Amino acid sequence: MDETLSPRAAGARRLQDKVSIITGAGQGIGAATARRFGQEGATVVVADISDKGAARTRQELESHGVPTNGFVGDLSDWDTCHQLMDDTVHRYGRIDVLVNNVGGTIRNQEFWNYTQEQIDQEMQRSFWPTMYCMRAALPHMVAAGSGSIVNLGSTAVHGIHRVPYAAAKGGVMALTTSVAQEVAAMGIRINCVAPHATAIVDRIVPRNTEQRSTEDQQTAQNRMARFIGEGPYAGIDYIPMKRWGAADEQAAAIAFLASEDASFITGQVLWVGS
Repeated sequence: MDETLSPRAAGARRLQDKVSIITGAGQGIGAATARRFGQEGATVVVADISDKGAARTRQELESHGVPTNGFVGDLSDWDTCHQLMDDTVHRYGRIDVLVNNVGGTIRNQEFWNYTQEQIDQEMQRSFWPTMYCMRAALPHMVAAGSGSIVNLGSTAVHGIHRVPYAAAKGGVMALTTSVAQEVAAMGIRINCVAPHATAIVDRIVPRNTEQRSTEDQQTAQNRMARFIGEGPYAGIDYIPMKRWGAADEQAAAIAFLASEDASFITGQVLWVGS
């Protein structure tokens, strides 16, 4: 993170003094979003299941003078989500922005090979945190008559070999488009960023700690081929740019939708990378 505002932050200080909760901010897109929000003047609440990840992001932000606070907990739990929102309002008096970033596919395999436990794990990781955090944050935003929520979807909804994850992210998109209509007249905007394959170079919490089988490894290799239009199912999961995205590129889209530059945009899904 540079001492000065990144020259790529075209809307300099668009989030000045905005109290912003970013979930899953200990690594990857969440950490990049926390940096971007800090560069644009936000007060950043770093929420993550990993104390180590949250502490790392907070340390980076604080070293550059960004006002920040931390929260460690499992946001697939209803009570934990409400505690995050209540603690933030108690400390700062409001929630201006919520970025629901928690999630991430655990496995790449044919749908018919998923067990019930594996399906439940994917939904627990990638759907309930967004549902519960939105539900916990909205009463505070409704009372204030303002707020912006940015959810993280995924291009997996039109891909293959990640069906339970795709279903979870499809649910997140439905939350976005439906709830946005309920609260628009109350001054609250809800949008969604749907990233394509994004390189994560700072991972602390692995998505899957299980030993990968030879079949799983082959499935992953086939997916990489599909990204550039080769191999079985060529064209599915295709990336027009023919490269992985960077976490900072996703963070830029999130910051735009969170900011007043998008003040007349709600209920939309912004596809980043496809």
